[in-house]
Amino acid sequence: MADKRRKGLQIIAMVVAGAALIWSVWYFVFSRHHVTTDNAYVIGNVLQITPQVAGTVVSIEADETDFVKAGQPLVKLDKADAKVALEQAQSQLAQTVREVRSLFANSSALDAQVRLREADASRAEVELTRTQDDVNRRAPLVSSGAVSKEEFQHASAQLDAAKKSFEAAQAALNAAKEQLKSGQTQTDGTSVKDHPNVARAAAKMREAYLAFQRSEVLAPTDGHIAKRSVQVGQRVQAGTPLMTMVALNQLWVDANFKESQLQELRIGQPAEVVADVYGKSVIYHGKVAGLGAGTGAAFSLLPAQNATGNWIKVVQRVPVRILLDSQELTAHPLRVGLSMDVNVDTSDQSGKTLADVQRDAPVSATTIYDSLQAAADAEVQRIIAANLGQSSKAP
Repeated sequence: MADKRRKGLQIIAMVVAGAALIWSVWYFVFSRHHVTTDNAYVIGNVLQITPQVAGTVVSIEADETDFVKAGQPLVKLDKADAKVALEQAQSQLAQTVREVRSLFANSSALDAQVRLREADASRAEVELTRTQDDVNRRAPLVSSGAVSKEEFQHASAQLDAAKKSFEAAQAALNAAKEQLKSGQTQTDGTSVKDHPNVARAAAKMREAYLAFQRSEVLAPTDGHIAKRSVQVGQRVQAGTPLMTMVALNQLWVDANFKESQLQELRIGQPAEVVADVYGKSVIYHGKVAGLGAGTGAAFSLLPAQNATGNWIKVVQRVPVRILLDSQELTAHPLRVGLSMDVNVDTSDQSGKTLADVQRDAPVSATTIYDSLQAAADAEVQRIIAANLGQSSKAP
């Protein structure tokens, strides 16, 4: 009986020793180079769709779960008020172009008036010189009787009239020059197209055109509608949330590792990620993209006040961003907020714990609004050209 007990204890000891050996080998070869957590969730860009102008909703073009392309209309607002404002701005721009054309035309007319006044002044000056010569010739002859006193007085009267005519011509010339100078202050150094009045009216026209076009709320990028809160007939203001949109092809995982697990984590280390929705049959392969600059508690709405009262130490967690393979993400789509299990291979310690390279490209960008500005500029140029006149030679 004692032999059997001894033999049983030996077997148990051998099993325990074997298990300890296997665990030791497994730990030193594999486990000590991996950190894992199940406190990880799918994160993505959650876009709030908001209107840029106020209006009444007349049509909803997309609903929850729908996939939309960048630039696709999502919500349409009533365009009546925006159309009236646009037509007023168009008319004002056309009128301003014609008014500026008249400024340039008046400037040309004033220039011609100056030349006419210069000619009048020249004629008056010649007449003044002639009458002055007549008086000068007759003055010595009055005493000898060769020229009658009456004739001399007549010549002197003509000289006085010539002087007054010359003074009047000079005054008219100076007035014409001042009028020309005043008119030139409105046109010097510019053209009809570039005149400040036209530029101001064109800016108002662009503003009205953009407001008219923005009565359609467009999708800024490709994605899925996650939540819709707008209804037909609702009066919305600029910035009112209408929908929530998620780009499911641009997702990542935030893995919240314990502070005691951060020692071996480095940027660039490979990671295997398993989603609860698919189970272990689907493994995503990603890499560590960055470590958070603080714990989750540090940025909470009500951060802990550890300097007051009794204190119990709580292990903190730091979010670590894991980028996923885009092809694997396309093959097995994820949703924002799903739970994940993350396993990071920490064998490679050559990476850094904090990013030190500045981003050379925007995190996210859209070009759907560029065409609106180009269309507004084209409409402004069309109206200006239409009101310059076919035969107009304005600058």
